[in-house]
Amino acid sequence: MTRLAVVGNPQNRRVGLFAAAVARAGRAAPAVYPWRSVLTGGPVPGPGETVRIDSPGEDAEVDRLLRGAAMVVAPGEIDGGAAAYAGLGVALDRIAAGGGHLLNPPGDILTMSDKRRCHALLHAAGIPVPPALPEVDGYAALRAAMRASGWSRVFVKPAHGSSASGVLALAVAGARIQATTSVELGDDGRLYNNLRVRRYDDEATIACIVDRLGPDGLHVERWYPKAGLGDRVLDLRVLVIAGEPSHVVVRASRTPLTNLHLGNVRGDVAAVRAAAGPVGWAEAMATCAAVARCFPGSLHVGVDLMFRAGWRGHAVAEVNAFGDLLVGHDTYDAEVAALDRREAACVS
Repeated sequence: MTRLAVVGNPQNRRVGLFAAAVARAGRAAPAVYPWRSVLTGGPVPGPGETVRIDSPGEDAEVDRLLRGAAMVVAPGEIDGGAAAYAGLGVALDRIAAGGGHLLNPPGDILTMSDKRRCHALLHAAGIPVPPALPEVDGYAALRAAMRASGWSRVFVKPAHGSSASGVLALAVAGARIQATTSVELGDDGRLYNNLRVRRYDDEATIACIVDRLGPDGLHVERWYPKAGLGDRVLDLRVLVIAGEPSHVVVRASRTPLTNLHLGNVRGDVAAVRAAAGPVGWAEAMATCAAVARCFPGSLHVGVDLMFRAGWRGHAVAEVNAFGDLLVGHDTYDAEVAALDRREAACVS
């Protein structure tokens, strides 16, 4: 067996959960290469190491280093996504140059971390995705594109955002407009993440938010009407490991934003499976497997999948390179087991 290594934030639960799974599998503890060190010229994994690249998130100093010293953002501020994405690309190139065997290649991570690139790749591969508008750079361009397409409801997403940061569910009906979002517009004119989902119906405020997000890049999709159970709409996070759908979490919400950290709840997988029916469920899982085939170098991918209202079809909302934490602790055991099988197959 090769020596395992992980690039991550050492105190983060992701690194701890992976290390615990490695120990349970009877393997030597993985070498940990901290993101802070990697981003400041420290050592990177080398030949003979099999490398898991974990999320650089949840560390303010790492976030600052990714954006670069010239860009200063306040705690919780939504800004500099494009700069952080560029910094991630530089760091991933440096990790790849070290010569280790990467379990999630830089190209895959970067594509999944750019909603525009990821959507285009999935669409070209025949994966069902909501239709998207041409790229827009602000509110005026957004409204013009919506009128040209005849769309009255869209999801506006920062191209490089995650965890619903900066996402607006926007609905227009005549002179009325409403945006549902976790974005808080501060008195200083800056945008901040907030765990409370709110609704804005003042067009000037909505325009200000979109215009503030625009310079970092926007991806706009037609609003996909999600299926629901009871009084909540829902979607799924499906973890695909070594090409096979392995773990599923249902995210159920009373708002269009289903992310669990926004006060939403985990739904009943069996109930969703029953509502979708055996054919609908099998087709959805086949789509998740097809998504993974778009990223053949990655041991695992997290797929956010939506069933259409009435359970008539499904579509992929996003793909997450670091989407295994949400699904459960035993996912790390499954990933290590898949790695063991892959290594055994290579030896034989």
